[in-house]
Formats: sequence, C-alpha cells, structure tokens
Amino acid sequence: MRHFQIGALALFVFFATLAAAQTNLTLGAVNADPSAPVEISADSLSVDQDTGIATFSGNVEVGQGDMRLAAAEVVVNYNEQTGEIDSLTVTGGVTFVTPTEAAEAERAEYDISGGMLVLIGDVLVTQGPSAMSADQMRIDLQTGNALMEGRVRTILNPEEG
Repeated sequence: MRHFQIGALALFVFFATLAAAQTNLTLGAVNADPSAPVEISADSLSVDQDTGIATFSGNVEVGQGDMRLAAAEVVVNYNEQTGEIDSLTVTGGVTFVTPTEAAEAERAEYDISGGMLVLIGDVLVTQGPSAMSADQMRIDLQTGNALMEGRVRTILNPEEG
C-alpha cells in the first residue's frame, strides 16, 4: 500500500509540474514591430463612415512583418484621436502563422499598438512535432512569450536518442 501511495504522489507531482509547464509558451520567430505596415486583403470591404469601422469579409489575409493571420472576417478599429489602426477583431476560423509556429482559434483580438494577440476558443498551437490546445492564448508579439489559459492539453514528443 505504501508503494502505491508513493507512486501516486510521484505521478501527481509529475503531472502538476507538467501542467504548470504547459501554461507558458515561447514562440520562436515572433518579433512583431507594431509600427510596421499592416497589409489586408479580402473579397470585400465595407466602411461605416459614422463609426469609422472597416469590415473586411471573405478569405481575409492580414500580414505584418513575418506574422500572418487568416479568417473569414476582420474588423478594423481605428483610434478616434489619431485615426490610426488601434486593433483588429478577427473571426471565423482564425489561423495565425509565423515562420516556426501555427495556431488556430475561433476568433482573435489583436491590439496593434500594445503588440498583444489573444486567440480565443478552441486554440490549437503546433511547434514542429509538438501540439498544445487551450481555451485561450495570449501572445506578447514583441517578446514571443505566450500564456495559454483554460483547459490546457498537450502532446509531448520526447527527443529520440
């Protein structure tokens, strides 16, 4: 019985440590410059002159530096004082790609001036052979640090020796 208790405790400590490690993630090649131009292409664009909101729809692709986003719709929110792009709201099968990672989510919020990207809803991230999923992921695009929140799951592929 004592061996079972020690084994169970060891497994608990192992999985608790593993779960803690899963919540923080570093993305390798993300070093976004918030002042870099944002390029958007889509099937259609509508602009609401009263609110100043631009909505891109259909096969939307967004690029800034090495970072790429794709989705069904992107709403561009402008800063009322400066008239510059403040943030993007991305919905409909969001795909986020860098030179070394790829992620999918239901939607995303991109704070351009703050350099923060939040992927929301059924987030799946792949880095090489490894994959992680969570309810939400916050990425600091300037440092490459990310935090995965919600039910975090992973598949670990140990190096072959």
